[in-house]
Amino acid sequence: MNMHAPAGTSLIADLRPEARNAPESGIVEVVNHGRLKPGLIPLWVGEGDLATPEFIVRAANKSLADGETFYTWQRGIPELREALARYHTALYGRPFAMDRFYVTGSGMQSVQIAVRLIAGIGDELIIPTPAWPNFAAAMGIAGANPVCVPMEFKDGRFTLDLEKLEAAISPRTRAFVINSPANPTGWTATRDELAAILAIARKYGIWIIADEIYARFVYDGSARAASFHDVMEQEDRVLFVQTFSKNWAMTGWRVGWIEVPPAFGQIVENLIQYSTSGSPVFVQRAAIAALEEGEPFVAEQIARATEGRRIIAEGLKATNRVTLQAPDGAFYQFFAVDGRTDSRALALELVDTANVGLAPGTAFGPGGEMGLRLCFARKASDLVETVARLQKALAG
Repeated sequence: MNMHAPAGTSLIADLRPEARNAPESGIVEVVNHGRLKPGLIPLWVGEGDLATPEFIVRAANKSLADGETFYTWQRGIPELREALARYHTALYGRPFAMDRFYVTGSGMQSVQIAVRLIAGIGDELIIPTPAWPNFAAAMGIAGANPVCVPMEFKDGRFTLDLEKLEAAISPRTRAFVINSPANPTGWTATRDELAAILAIARKYGIWIIADEIYARFVYDGSARAASFHDVMEQEDRVLFVQTFSKNWAMTGWRVGWIEVPPAFGQIVENLIQYSTSGSPVFVQRAAIAALEEGEPFVAEQIARATEGRRIIAEGLKATNRVTLQAPDGAFYQFFAVDGRTDSRALALELVDTANVGLAPGTAFGPGGEMGLRLCFARKASDLVETVARLQKALAG
């Protein structure tokens, strides 16, 4: 026996491979490298610097004071599901019923439920990359296999080749996973592109898992990005995963929702029951406040991101050392540094030389290896300082 091995090391081989092979996060590696550095500007994860607004916190505090600390509806309290229906009706301009919406313990749980609904051991899900790494990890934990279709950067825009997307389909394919606006690239599908993706899915009888979490963060003057809601019919095989984290600065609250055909209700309820047994009522009361009172705050978030996008894109272009295009949506700038091919090493280096935390493109799968992701959902003064630090570090 190796007396220096951690306790339980010899038992790891007896674990399920789906658990044993779950990947470490390449983003967290850089975070752990720099999180204790004084004065570091942390732009490595997908959240802004604004705390949850007071009106949302107040709703949670009132719920706690009222004693709403007991077990509750597994599907989510009716008041929140009704609020979600009203929010979607206003956003998409057509009626939605509450029986399409189910409250989850985060956007990540929504992704896990969506995968569990349609995929298992040996199944394949096709995902354009670079992509948020948690998608592929959720597939792997379920025993399914991610099939990556790298996007191309041409004519100043990330582009999804629909012929390559269709060519990736096999008899084991269960779904496309489409994130638009996309993390980390900012790629934002047009209505025509979404309709074409949907047409391919219909042709082969496969599902779409739609992550439209950043739909409100677009920079062409539109109120929202194009959505599968704009092109789908009621019987189409589309599952929507969502979260309160981004629009309403609620990353730490761990609450989201999944939108599915109403017939799936009991099945989704069962999956929630056997994982988290529902979200806390006081968190759901906060979520209602976000939906019903949060439009001014969302507008503030979008305005800050719009200015942050400008500062970062202009500042990085001025280095004459990077390849980038300001993103069409979301709140990330994805860029490559000329002459640097190992983004993991570069991200760790910039923590030390620039005191700026960025996410390495290696964390986002094929096509992202040379890039860095910078979250610009932050106050302008921090971003101006970020640009100054990066300009100096890259010049060196």
